[in-house]
Amino acid sequence: MSSAAVSAASSCPAKPQKEEEPPVVRRRAEEEGSSGAAAGEQEQEQRVAAVYRKLSEASLCASTTEEETEEDDDEEEEAAAAAKDGIELGPRVSIKEQLDKDKDDESLRRWKEQLLGSVDLSSVGETLEPDVKMTSLSILSPGRPDMVLPLPPEPKSKEPWFTLKEGSAYRLKFTFAVAGNIVSGLRYTNTIWKTGIRVDSTKEMLGTFSPQAELYTYLTPEETTPSGIFARGSYSARTKFLDDDRKCYLEMNYTFDIRRDWPSS
Repeated sequence: MSSAAVSAASSCPAKPQKEEEPPVVRRRAEEEGSSGAAAGEQEQEQRVAAVYRKLSEASLCASTTEEETEEDDDEEEEAAAAAKDGIELGPRVSIKEQLDKDKDDESLRRWKEQLLGSVDLSSVGETLEPDVKMTSLSILSPGRPDMVLPLPPEPKSKEPWFTLKEGSAYRLKFTFAVAGNIVSGLRYTNTIWKTGIRVDSTKEMLGTFSPQAELYTYLTPEETTPSGIFARGSYSARTKFLDDDRKCYLEMNYTFDIRRDWPSS
């Protein structure tokens, strides 16, 4: 390199160096940046929590709506099936009117009295509508005392109405009274949900009953509760008692549990 180049290079001004921030200013800037990032993370967590909360509320509403929709669909299907079969119920008449229609036919009158059973014919009025009152519901399981449940169950109770042991056999016993007139085609429907999903639906025909002073008793066929880790837990149910005219005498909404063992008390 020539001496002229060396001289020119030495005469060039030196590049100014960046002034270093004082330690206090640098530490304050880092703290502000850290707090800003933390605030951003907290805000994002709040937004995510709000989204999950909305999803949970929507899921709960969807489950309730699904239960109501399934119940309505069942009733519509049943009504459509009855219409398809051409079932048309005649006008309801009182027991007194039924007996008076054939009072001159001795054999027919006796046959009707036999069908009515122990009803007090002298006290039969002209009531058109039957009156059915469910007086008790019991759960019977072999080797255990009967579990008598109060009717109706306490509305919106946080406690289950009853608890069953998994894998246990049981039967239901209904006790009810009939007054006023003959109830035709009395039946009960029972729909069960677990976490909003329908897991069972039962329709049981109890029969046709005339009014009498004594209580009627009906015993359902024996069933077995499900077992296993997925069967245990809480269930919600809806039970109805209806007749052929679709008149509802009792509707119950309640919860029950299936556990590893029977409750201690």
